[in-house]
Amino acid sequence: MHLVLLAVAFLILLMMAYRLYGGWVSRQMNLDDRRVTPAHKVNDGIDFVPTKMVYLFPQHFSAIAAAGPIAGPILACQSFGWLPCLLWIGLGVVLIGAVHDFSSLTASVRHGGTSIADITRSLMGPRAGVAIMLFIWITLIYVTVAFTAMTSASFVTAPDELKSVVVDFNPGGAVAAASIMYLLLSVVMGLVQRFLRPPLWLLTIIFVPATLGVVWLGTSLSTLLTFDARTWGLLILAYCAVASVVPVWALLQPRGYLGGFILFLALGLGVIGIFFGGYEIKQEAFRSFDIGGATGTLFPFLFVTIACGACSGFHGLVCSGTTCKQIDKESHIRPVGYGAMLAEGFVAFISLVTIMIVASSEIAGLSPATIYGNGIGNFLTLLIGKENLPFAITFGAMAFSTFVFDTLDVCTRLGRYILQEIFHWPGKIGAIAATLITVAVPVYFVATSLDVGWRAFWTLFGASNQLLAALTLLAISVWLYKARKRIAFTLLPMLFVLVITLWALGKLTYNNFTAENITTVMILNGIASLSLILLAVYLVIKGLMESRKRGGAESDFTQPEPSQHPAN
Repeated sequence: MHLVLLAVAFLILLMMAYRLYGGWVSRQMNLDDRRVTPAHKVNDGIDFVPTKMVYLFPQHFSAIAAAGPIAGPILACQSFGWLPCLLWIGLGVVLIGAVHDFSSLTASVRHGGTSIADITRSLMGPRAGVAIMLFIWITLIYVTVAFTAMTSASFVTAPDELKSVVVDFNPGGAVAAASIMYLLLSVVMGLVQRFLRPPLWLLTIIFVPATLGVVWLGTSLSTLLTFDARTWGLLILAYCAVASVVPVWALLQPRGYLGGFILFLALGLGVIGIFFGGYEIKQEAFRSFDIGGATGTLFPFLFVTIACGACSGFHGLVCSGTTCKQIDKESHIRPVGYGAMLAEGFVAFISLVTIMIVASSEIAGLSPATIYGNGIGNFLTLLIGKENLPFAITFGAMAFSTFVFDTLDVCTRLGRYILQEIFHWPGKIGAIAATLITVAVPVYFVATSLDVGWRAFWTLFGASNQLLAALTLLAISVWLYKARKRIAFTLLPMLFVLVITLWALGKLTYNNFTAENITTVMILNGIASLSLILLAVYLVIKGLMESRKRGGAESDFTQPEPSQHPAN
């Protein structure tokens, strides 16, 4: 099939899904702007901050659309072909992923901006709350380890396509320098907005072009920051620790806003490449149901390998961790929750395209980051010329690391929230202690096991991530059932994802413990897999038990009184 026709069909699917199915799901939740959101009720200036949708959408989008929807489709295409990947991304994002994000954001807003763990505790009891907190925390650890390893590697090695190009700068160092300057630029923007309060349009026309400027500046300062992968990994984790405790206005919001534009630019370049690049599909549509190896069967590993491109439990953590505390009006939940996930589906599609247009012989041994960076860089040369390929490839690689950074500090902040909830540690001291504990395990992996590569953690990350989505949908289904609302639109996706991910984790547990040459990483991965299975089974049993009790949640869906109108 022609690439342009595929892209048009996929975009039509997303637009129709938002209007029709997204509208129907939205009506089930009785969204009403007369309800006062937690951002207005608390408004502490740190975590709870009413935020305009034009600012919140790119922040949320950049937080959820990280390396997952980019690396996952590329890895899955290499294993199974592009057609099963495309089918799962399209159907999964519409019927499961977007529903999960929207419903978890709505539930959190209705529960005072609390996390999905706290919602589970209120619905299914304190033990269930602790169980899902532990599950979430383990998942966050694997997100952090996989993405830190991936990013640190990109800061050291050059994209393979540049190895045949004569350049006068260190490509890996250029990506590192550009990424660090992007973070510093975000801090400057946050300070300017906080204390000078210029209009958003003025900030946009100054700081968005500046993010492109730091790519060029990175090529000029490419030898300034040259460390090995382990050092970079530890520095990245140190950054995450600091970023998780600073106010959202100082880094998370401006970085997310700028990161959103990088995402939009990457999407725009993808559209240009598809429609005007004249590329043909060179990858096989379908390879095999079983390509061999421990994770080589299409069922269940296609689904957990693609991970965030179709459905992600991490999104529920973002929705119920940071985004819910910034929702200005309930009517914003649909575009931010359902809409941003559809946009992420398109991110996954663009990522899939970057490998579809390259023959298998040309990408043998290349990492997903390299394949994606090369693809986006080549799309960019359609605008700036082939002679600027080194700059374009550097931009593509920097964009990839930007997406990862946007997830890493959010991930650490969410881990901090979870531990503070478990141990009831309020205040700054509690935040610092929870942050240090959260980064301690990734620090151990990075310091001792970075040489095994991020692939050793990816499949387990994908399986735990999607199983978390199933457990989130389980809690939401219990909430809707207690409120006497329809539950099929959350229950059926939950059952599908639950079966697939438990199947995948079961195979991972067996493979890790029965390998001929068992390593420390395999043992830890096996223990983590088994722990996640046991926690999930316990939560499913608790959910079934609680579903026998109806009532108690109807007030979350009743129309508010006029006196409850928000002040804004």
